[in-house]
Amino acid sequence: MLIATAAVLGVVVGTCVGYLVQADREPTALPPLSQPSLAQAKGPGPEPLSAAQDRQVKVDGDLRKLLLSKPSGARKGLYAAAGDGWLYVSAYAETYKYPAGAFRNLVGKREFRRAAITDWRESDEFNVEIRLVQYRQEETGTEAADAADNAYYYAQPDGDYGTDSWPIPGTGDGMAYVHKKPDTSYGVGVYSAEAHAWRGDIAMEIWIYDTKPIPKAKVLDLAKRQMERL
Repeated sequence: MLIATAAVLGVVVGTCVGYLVQADREPTALPPLSQPSLAQAKGPGPEPLSAAQDRQVKVDGDLRKLLLSKPSGARKGLYAAAGDGWLYVSAYAETYKYPAGAFRNLVGKREFRRAAITDWRESDEFNVEIRLVQYRQEETGTEAADAADNAYYYAQPDGDYGTDSWPIPGTGDGMAYVHKKPDTSYGVGVYSAEAHAWRGDIAMEIWIYDTKPIPKAKVLDLAKRQMERL
């Protein structure tokens, strides 16, 4: 009991002494609450981006103008679904294996907005088709990237077509594919190549068909030039 009482008294006395010492000291001045004002930059503010520099203005305009132009001397393609350059959602759904389910998915979860299409023939057999598919991206904001991911998955078949693949320069994860074995289900051997990439809310699709093997350089060149326009 004596030891405990002495300890308590020691704490109390120490606290009192501390208060007395502090009371005898001069108060320490606090720093001012206000901060020095910053000098404002002189002259006019930055100029707004022009329509040519503002990507959002570009992609919200006429999507068909972002498609590659047909090469000189090329003829009308074989597969375009819309004569005015627009690929409507019903026609786009028909390009899937299960069109009814694709249609519901496109107008629902995938938030399809619009699609533009161009195609041409450089010979009787060599056909190119390019699609730009734009999504609203109001919920998750990744529909264009998801569409490209799905395309990457389905472009790698189970070995029947001997597919080779390469990244598309300047696109992040964009990929080009050449299928080295022809599809003979139409009674004639048809070789194919494809390329897929995305930027912002637009997914790019390129499809090439020929009765001869398709060079890697051809599909990569088309994909690179088309993505540069986005």
